[in-house]
Amino acid sequence: MPKTHITMKVNGSEVEGLAEPRTLLVHFLREQAQLTGTHIGCETSHCGACTIDIDGMSVKSCTMLAVQANGAEITTIEGMANADGTLSPLQEGFRMMHGLQCGFCTPGMIVRAHRLLKENPSPTEAEIRAGISGNICRCTGYQNIVKAIQYAAAKINGVEFQEAAE
Repeated sequence: MPKTHITMKVNGSEVEGLAEPRTLLVHFLREQAQLTGTHIGCETSHCGACTIDIDGMSVKSCTMLAVQANGAEITTIEGMANADGTLSPLQEGFRMMHGLQCGFCTPGMIVRAHRLLKENPSPTEAEIRAGISGNICRCTGYQNIVKAIQYAAAKINGVEFQEAAE
């Protein structure tokens, strides 16, 4: 099958390669760009493990062809850390609030939460739950994931994080 030359900006760097028209973006990122933080879960768009940020939108990369991303600007989990290499507020939140267990869903969850906080810097618990509803975690009850996102929102907004009394 003939391959198409594609170019995209991934985590601030130009990435180019050849892709068959049927190559999914998740496979291009993992195999050609060597960015393996984007996980392959269900390959049916149900789990969200492959979530990336593309041109300012959360996208499940198992539902997009690599050729469709030609010219796009993409952020993966590898691009979430601060420029100096320290953890971003979301990564710190997931660490501090124990928002992960096995870690398989974590890259997609953090990338989705990143877009959620860009769109709504001060979400309520209900808005967080709705915002991450397309990402499945099979290990947690989501409570600590929600806390992690609340922690990050507080840090981004320069306010002290206040855990709700239970």
